[in-house]
Formats: sequence, C-alpha cells, structure tokens
Amino acid sequence: MNELTQAITGKAAMSAVEPIAGGKPVGPGALVIFGAGGDLTKRKLIPALYNLVREGLLHDDFAVIGFARQPIGDDGYRAKLEADMREFATSELTPQQWGWLKERVYYCQADFNEPDAFQKLAAVLARVEKERGTRGNALFYLATAPEFFGEVVRKLSGAGLVQETDGRWRRIIVEKPFGRDFESARALNAELRSILDERQIYRIDHYLGKETVQNLMMFRFANGIFEPIWNRRYVDHVQITVAETVGVESRGDYYDKSGCLRDMVPNHIFQLISLVAMEPPISFEADAVRDEQTKVLRAMPPMTPEEVLQRTVRGQYGEGQVGTKEVPAYRATPKVRPDSRTETYVAMKLNIDNWRWTGVPFYLRVGKAMARRYTEIAITFKRPPYTLFRDTPIDKLTPNQIVINVQPDEGISLVFGAKVPGATVRLGRVQMDFRYADHFGSTPSTGYERLLYDAMAGDATLFQRADMVEASWKVVAPLLDVWQSLPPRNFPNYAAGSAGPKEADELLAKDQRSWRPVEA
Repeated sequence: MNELTQAITGKAAMSAVEPIAGGKPVGPGALVIFGAGGDLTKRKLIPALYNLVREGLLHDDFAVIGFARQPIGDDGYRAKLEADMREFATSELTPQQWGWLKERVYYCQADFNEPDAFQKLAAVLARVEKERGTRGNALFYLATAPEFFGEVVRKLSGAGLVQETDGRWRRIIVEKPFGRDFESARALNAELRSILDERQIYRIDHYLGKETVQNLMMFRFANGIFEPIWNRRYVDHVQITVAETVGVESRGDYYDKSGCLRDMVPNHIFQLISLVAMEPPISFEADAVRDEQTKVLRAMPPMTPEEVLQRTVRGQYGEGQVGTKEVPAYRATPKVRPDSRTETYVAMKLNIDNWRWTGVPFYLRVGKAMARRYTEIAITFKRPPYTLFRDTPIDKLTPNQIVINVQPDEGISLVFGAKVPGATVRLGRVQMDFRYADHFGSTPSTGYERLLYDAMAGDATLFQRADMVEASWKVVAPLLDVWQSLPPRNFPNYAAGSAGPKEADELLAKDQRSWRPVEA
C-alpha cells in the first residue's frame, strides 16, 4: 500500500492549506461524478473532497465535474453543493478552503441516454483542462444505479473518454453492488474488461476506507507479538459482527430486491475476512496484497445445500423499539411487499480450508434494526490447559480475545485474565483498550477520503479486483440458490431492537460457543 508520502509527479501543488505532515497532494486531474445530484455525492463524496482540501492533499490543478440531468449550470450546482455542505460537512466550512474547492466545481447538464451527452462531457473536460490545467487526467465515479454501470462505460469509450494517450490517465470507480450473483458479476467484469484495462477499474467498498480496517495489516504484520499466534494452533474461532440500528427506511424498493446477503456479505464482510485471514504479502504493492486476499476467498469451499441449511441463518425484523424509537416491521416499510421474503439479517459459519485456518470457524452476522450500531472483529484464542488450576476455586479460564472495533468507536481491545486481589485465588476478566481518538486525535472523515485519494494517485490496494469479486460470489451462490427454492416459514423472526433471531444463537450453541453480546 503506497503511503501518503509517495512521490507524485507534476509541478508543485498550491493547495488551500499546507499538506499534513508527510503528505503530498495527488497530481493534476478531474473527478467526474455521474449521479452528481444524488445522496452519495452530497453526503459522502463532496464532504470527503473538502476534508482532503483541509489536509492539503488535492493538487492546485484539480477540478470536479458533476454530471446530472437538472438544468442548473455551474453556478447553480456550486450553490447546491454549498447548501448541502452546510448540512453534511464533517468539519467546519471555512471561506478560504470551501472557496478553493467551490471555484473548481463544474457542471455537465445531460442525461446519459441523450445521443450527444458524452460529447457534452468531452467539451466540459476540454474546458476544465484548459482552465484548470488537469492535463487530461480524469477519474470517473459511477454513483449511479448498478444497471447503468456497463452502459456508462460503453458510452465513455464511444466518446473516446477512457483512452489513455499522451501520458494522461483515465480511471473508473464502480460503486457496489457489483452484480447480483456470480453470473452477473462475471458478465459485468467481462464487459468492463473488454473496454478497460484492469488497472483502470476501481471497485470501491467504503468499509475499506475506515482507519481500523486499513490498520488490520499494520496490526498483524508490524507487531511481532501478534503474528506468531494468528493461526489455527492458537485461535479458537473468529466472530465478525456488523449491526445496524436503522431499518430499511426509504430504501425499500432497492432493498427488497437485494436483501442483506447480497447487500453486505460478498463485499463488506468478505473484505474484512480476507484481511483478517490473509497470508503476509511480499510487499504492500496493490496486486501483492490482493493476491493474498483472493487466496483466502478461494479457500472458502462453497457449501452444499445440506450445509446451507445447517450453517446459515436468515432473519427479517418485525416491529419493535430501537432505543426510544418505535420501528415498524420490515414488511410495513414503503415499497416493500407485504408478504416479502427478503432477509434483513444473515448469520453463518464459514470455513477457510488452508494451512493457517483449517479447523477454525469464522462466524459472521449482519443485520438491520438491531439493538446497537457497531462493527467488530473478535479473535478468540484457545484456553490453556486447566490442569494447573484444578485444586483452586477457579472453575473456568477466561479466553483471551483481540477485539477490533471498526465503528463507531474505532480501536482495538485486548481481553485477558488476571488475579483478583485478595487472599484467595480468583481470576478476573481484564480489558485493555486502545482508541484512535485518544491516541491520535479525531480526524473528520466520511470514510471516502483515503479511497478517493488512492484512486487519484493510482493505488488500487483498497479496491477489489475482478477475481476477488467473482470468488466472493461463488461462496454465496449456494445460499442464494437454497434460499430461493426454500422460502422462509417464520418471517418476521426477530423484533426490531433485539440481538437477532434465536436461530443465530443456536448456530453457535451447537459448537458450544456463543456470540459476543449485542445489547445496547
């Protein structure tokens, strides 16, 4: 993985603020956002760009081009973004820094179904290159509905906008979901790669923009105390939990066609698993890291139909209370079918059949309308032999755990046993906590800053490669098939504001294990 200190070619930057210590701005270029009037743009992308401005990491020869249908022009789009930023910015808007970014914002009013839409975009890119010195470099962000990914890339190619000539670069960021199943993902990969080189395609997963996720490799491979025990000899099992307190809310139309499995598991969850379980790469170069991640995904054997029934759980929330808020049942959500069989919760037991992890179960669960919002990775180690303590009051040894808190409070905890002070031998559970905010201070972030920076810098380490996407879909394909052929009989099967369906607890109880508590 290239550090922010990597050398960037091109003339010296003149940013709105001085670069952060050790940081250098990316080189000249334009960011083109398809779907520029949407939620992702106003809530994440523009606030992330502003944070990069504050850190001095954007080149003076930089521009943003919004591509959307509304006839509002450059000034109208700038005014809209300014109003959005007053609501969604994660840091204080200052006249100097916001003014620096605002004057670099342009707008292309077009519908990409119009015959001349991409000629209009080509004209705006030429204007921006002349006015802003972007040198013809462009990063196209597809913040559109997934069914338009292939169409937009085809039309960009038809207008000559993805060809890399005269030393310029052209790259595409593709949002999730990348396909609905293995076949559609493979077809989309084939379509994109018939037009673009793999090095031009950046399949984004915003979970990998979180500091704790990026720190997984540093934590594992830069600390001699942890790497030697990170294997089947010492690890009993791994739990990964992604719990959300919100329900589906206004996303009913999309979510009822997708469901929790498609929405979360082949991308977010499997990315976390691959970083936890991968072998040390030969370097932090992008393909070296992704080679090892892909090996983990390929080492997950697809389940048989019988294993799907035994090792997976699906759930759908009914009405309940999350905190002080009453939450209606999923089936009462607007644009959701009243008899919907779509899952809002998934739990499963996965195996990784390689030398390091054979015999160590990976349990994962992800759900909506849960009791508490958090994401964590918990590594539970094997208990030592009890022999030494058989003649003491200690009847159970506390298993050691490393808990990696991904959100909302990013940090790492170490759980171990220690003697309780006193005349008798008693063992207490001790927890040592590291929090990013405590040690390094808090940095305003949307989770997209590092991803946008890396894509503009040409570093694909935190982006999925084609073979990673296809390997992930292969693992979940049997679940999709079985769940499609055998409709759930008991939906809804957990109340909003709970820890999920009881069947998920039974999944671990069969192995004499239990989930870490979810309660708020």
